[in-house]
Amino acid sequence: METDTISDASARLSSEPQEMVRRARRFATIDVAFRRITFAATLTVLVLLGGVIVVLFLGALPAIGQFGFGFVFTEIWNPVTQKFGAWAPIYGTLITSAIAMLFAVPVSLGIAIFLTEFCPRFLRRPIGIAIELLAGIPSIVYGIWGLFVLAPFLQLKFQPLVIDAFADIPVLSTLFAGPPYGVGLFTAGVILAVMVIPFVTAVARDVFETVPPVLKEAAYGIGCTTWEVVRRVVIPYTRIGLFGGVMLGLGRALGETMAVAFVVGNAHRMNPNLFAPGTTISAAIANEFTEAVGVFYKSALIELGLILFVITFIVLAVARLMLARMGRRPGG
Repeated sequence: METDTISDASARLSSEPQEMVRRARRFATIDVAFRRITFAATLTVLVLLGGVIVVLFLGALPAIGQFGFGFVFTEIWNPVTQKFGAWAPIYGTLITSAIAMLFAVPVSLGIAIFLTEFCPRFLRRPIGIAIELLAGIPSIVYGIWGLFVLAPFLQLKFQPLVIDAFADIPVLSTLFAGPPYGVGLFTAGVILAVMVIPFVTAVARDVFETVPPVLKEAAYGIGCTTWEVVRRVVIPYTRIGLFGGVMLGLGRALGETMAVAFVVGNAHRMNPNLFAPGTTISAAIANEFTEAVGVFYKSALIELGLILFVITFIVLAVARLMLARMGRRPGG
């Protein structure tokens, strides 16, 4: 009996290394397969991105050959004479995005600070959900609201007051001049601000909640007010995340189409008056692509898409560079 027991034990001991080897091989196979699947997913994204760039470049090639680099700085847009320039849409895209961020960033930070520092706990979740629901509203609904509600309000109530108030101030009288159209670059910027607020607010609130409570408690312990805690502790600790949220909102503003197309006025001209009608790259493409007749007309619209792609890439690249520099600072 003792001999059989020893034999069974020896057999188990000899089989355990083999089982461990088989298990290690299986885990190694699964790890290699997982690595290849993730690499294939990453490569797919790069291939799709490269395909988009190639398609845009090939589509824009006739316009590039016809108008050259001057296409970027030419304001004229005349489908009848087949003369096209991108300066007015580029100007409109940058101005509306700047107006949107000018309004959206302070409001978003204020909402995030209220939710994390002042709001009663039982109200934080309902208010947060209500704000995030704004991100789920289709852009065309924002456009309809802007055209039938916001634009008449601005035309009848807001713009006349601003025009009269700044009439005698040299620079502001040019930026805010009459007549009050209702639709225009300013209206499009306000619509974009409303659409951007949920994104920036959500990111800001999440990063504010990552601040260790001990840091805020220490600041309160030495007599800091809530404003001082937010300014000297919360915002410096989360500045990288906040900047990323702002860049997310800016990317949203640069590429928005339908809401802007409803209220921007769709005028291919560069006007320093923010109340005047204008256009953006995405709005111009959406409004005119189905009516584009002729090789150069359609190619000019595709080149506008290529320019928007380049602008977005530059913005994201600058954002990544600034994030890297902020991260290298002490405490980054």
